[in-house]
Amino acid sequence: MRKVSMTLMLAGLLLAASCANQPENANVSENQTEQQGPATEIEQVQQSKVQRVAFVPTESTPDFVDAAERSVDAVVHIMTKVVRQSTTYNDFFGALLGQLYGYPGQTRNNTMVAYGSGVVLTPDGYIVTNNHVVEGADEVEVTFNNKVKKTATIIGTDPTTDLALIKVEASDLEYLTFGDSDNVRIGEWVLAVGNPFNLTSTVTAGIVSAKARNLSILGEGTSVESFIQTDAAVNPGNSGGALVNTKGELVGINAAIASHTGSYEGYSFAIPSNIVRKVVDDLLLYGETQRGYLGIRYAELTAELAEKEGLEDIDGVYVAEVIEDGAAKIAGMKNGDVITAINGKKVNTGTQLMESVRQFRPGDKIDVEVNRDGHHHHYTLTLLNEAGNVDVVKKGESFFNSDLGLMLQPVNQNDMSRLNIKSGLKIVEIRQGRFMGSGITEGFVITKVNGNAVNSKTDLENALKNNRSRRTSMEGVYPNGMVVNFYFN
Repeated sequence: MRKVSMTLMLAGLLLAASCANQPENANVSENQTEQQGPATEIEQVQQSKVQRVAFVPTESTPDFVDAAERSVDAVVHIMTKVVRQSTTYNDFFGALLGQLYGYPGQTRNNTMVAYGSGVVLTPDGYIVTNNHVVEGADEVEVTFNNKVKKTATIIGTDPTTDLALIKVEASDLEYLTFGDSDNVRIGEWVLAVGNPFNLTSTVTAGIVSAKARNLSILGEGTSVESFIQTDAAVNPGNSGGALVNTKGELVGINAAIASHTGSYEGYSFAIPSNIVRKVVDDLLLYGETQRGYLGIRYAELTAELAEKEGLEDIDGVYVAEVIEDGAAKIAGMKNGDVITAINGKKVNTGTQLMESVRQFRPGDKIDVEVNRDGHHHHYTLTLLNEAGNVDVVKKGESFFNSDLGLMLQPVNQNDMSRLNIKSGLKIVEIRQGRFMGSGITEGFVITKVNGNAVNSKTDLENALKNNRSRRTSMEGVYPNGMVVNFYFN
């Protein structure tokens, strides 16, 4: 890993690459307990490097017992397996024949095993976790605090918020209820509950250090990053676990740490529960996340920008451009407006603005408070989707990708068989976007993006998000069967 001033790392995966017969349990080499109060006894065990610390509670010490008891049975351990096939040849002639005639040689399975956490949301087995915990998994196994193990199915994923919803067949499960993350205050005590380093049902305490943190780890485009920052200890294996308040309410899903080493150094980050609740509801109802858009391009309002534009204060988010036919334009907003609040909740950064808007769907009405020339105005906006309307996008239906400027439709099985393909998104319409200069026409079926098979909106977003090159590669086929591979910027 290249050393930088601070490396941001996803906190979820305790990852091991193995053949199918490799042991799946990881060994814990070191476990440290952070000292939180006056210690009366410290015993150092040299062999295992384990510190045991006993604390004397005082009147000012917060009581986490009830919150912990409510949480541990509702937070689960998740193990995922990704099976990949690789082909090997025993000798030179075997390799040559395979290249010439496609002989498979010897095929073996390589299994990637990963671990994370999840939070039970309903008695009948719906569980929320991070997308990066289950992304690409062929098998998902859930272990409860009472050691019961169940196989889970993936209901839906949303890479733009790094959330996923999975389901086990069960009843009468312990579960957590949502708290209001908008009401979480800086300095408030919280608990992180999860399975760091495969240490099941681990609870750590800390305070909320900051809100609306944008770490730029989910990629650009429609990604939503507005993390709750805490100093509760979070380590690999904690991803997808719960961040709860002292009432035992779920206020966040632990997702990332900032670290030079890959382990906890004092900074951990959770996805706010209000975003989690909205994404989970979308995945349950539609199979896809529904995103509402203001229809603006904005800029962070700095002292320099305020002076340049003749603004008296720097509170709010500057509207650099109101997009034609967007929600803001229709409502009467103008270039140069400064958004100061959404539904009465003050916003002072672009991250806060996006967190507020992403809690709503296309068709929802919101109140936007605007500072224009020193006077405050209120506008009622009807949020629109990427395509500029209020239609709900359901899994398997046509959808619009604003980055590429493409309206796409999943290919049905009949067309897949006719074209001899195993995946595909058909281009229904080409609009303004990165794809427009590619030379490809409507009707073309995209089968792979950046080497990844695409069958859905989520597949496409994952493939674009994970691209480390400036150029995007695509593979596909025309209706007449002609196969095309190409690149574009």
